[in-house]
Amino acid sequence: MPSDVSEERKRDQCERSICVNNPHLKSMKEDILYHLNLDTATHDFQKQFGDVKFVCVGGSPWRMKSFIEYIAKELGLEDLNGEYPNLCEGTDRYAMYKVGPVLSVSHGMGIPSISIMLHELIKLLFHAHCTDVTIVRIGTSGGIGLQPGTVVVTKEAVDATFLPRFEQVVLGKTVVRGTELDFELAEELLQCGKELAEFETVIGNTMCTMDFYEGQARLDGAFCSYTEEEKQNYLSEAYAAGVRNIEMESSVFAAMCKLSNIRAAVVCVTLLNRQKGDQLTSSHDVMVNYQQRPQILVGHYIKKKLNAFKST
Repeated sequence: MPSDVSEERKRDQCERSICVNNPHLKSMKEDILYHLNLDTATHDFQKQFGDVKFVCVGGSPWRMKSFIEYIAKELGLEDLNGEYPNLCEGTDRYAMYKVGPVLSVSHGMGIPSISIMLHELIKLLFHAHCTDVTIVRIGTSGGIGLQPGTVVVTKEAVDATFLPRFEQVVLGKTVVRGTELDFELAEELLQCGKELAEFETVIGNTMCTMDFYEGQARLDGAFCSYTEEEKQNYLSEAYAAGVRNIEMESSVFAAMCKLSNIRAAVVCVTLLNRQKGDQLTSSHDVMVNYQQRPQILVGHYIKKKLNAFKST
């Protein structure tokens, strides 16, 4: 078979299913997803997860349980007994919940934590023979030039120099991967925000950093080597580059989903305008309201897509 035909067939297969891009998996008798407390020897992944079409991931286990309770109610799949078991019970690393075709998974804070979870989640979806999966990261962020409570749908995930790339050292060498997200999906989510008309929803670039304090130009960390003026100049440069919010997971999330040919988006609410301060001063009730907004937006999107599936 000509190589170009073989490559085309590989691409077609990847478009229908999850690509793991790891030939070593074929020789493994069993695959232990250690940090999820799941394995292929004792779990029937296809039976348990084969119907998954939507995966929502977020930092907090509490938030992801809250999301599965919310989406269950929205889809009419609510458990009257309130039983939504943690499918990763037995580990304190991550939490996972499922209702119908929706999977909700926590990923912790920062690039290392979410990358570990994504490796194992992608393999889980692969072993379950899932197809046409959409993954959305829902979370919180610091805004730039936006009112607190604004929901940002990410156009591009960029690094701290405003470039759409994710750098990782592999075998002592720097590997650079692209961080493109599904633009059509982002536009669909933006349209959902317009339909809801409950809060401001915008599309813009999201800056992903390796740190919460100096890496995000905060003045309130244990160390700070720059002035208020330098901070403001940097945030102004970020805004001019299209950045509208800052968080710590989007670049590796975008890169890994792209490698796996998984349709992906990032939807984060801004908790404050970083040009006006560094610390959160809003009340607890206001913060809870803000954190629910990405859930509401993504829940609306999932309902729309499932209704479209039913009507075809």
